Amino acid sequence: MSIFNVPTKNEVSENNQEIFTQLEKGLGFVPNIYASLAHSETALENFLAFGNSKTSFSAKEKEVINLAVSQVNECIYCLSAHTAIGKMNGFSDAQILELRAGNASFDAKLDALAKLARNTAINRGAATAEVVANFYAQGYTKGGLADAILVIGEITVTNYFHKTTAVAVDFPIAQPLEIATV
Repeated sequence: MSIFNVPTKNEVSENNQEIFTQLEKGLGFVPNIYASLAHSETALENFLAFGNSKTSFSAKEKEVINLAVSQVNECIYCLSAHTAIGKMNGFSDAQILELRAGNASFDAKLDALAKLARNTAINRGAATAEVVANFYAQGYTKGGLADAILVIGEITVTNYFHKTTAVAVDFPIAQPLEIATV
């Protein structure tokens, strides 16, 4: 049960109302997690600036990180949202399940990225030397490692925000990984 109400456009600041309008134009709706960030005068704008900042990763690579980290953090909101976004970025249902588990048998480079994301999240930022070496061996650079840590941080923010607030999930609910893989 949510401990945070999802504010409507009329219940947020004028600046956040403008952001809601932009989100409605771009996404067709304002996701509950974003709307809930608008309780703050600045959190929604700051988060979107962080999330929309430049990165060396493609949208598909970002989804690899988002899915692996959200699974480690057991965030049903983000798992549900990024399952839908992952499909929009061309991943199949089976591939999404693999990515959630921190693997990508279908692509060695994405596999290294998924393993890095999962290992970093599990170890609270201290990825093992073996996982980092594999990441580099697949063609990623030190700059890519820096970008990966930022994407991990970004998804961790929404994972933690949802786990604390329990705002209603407004995407098709992702199945628990252990049920989905049976």
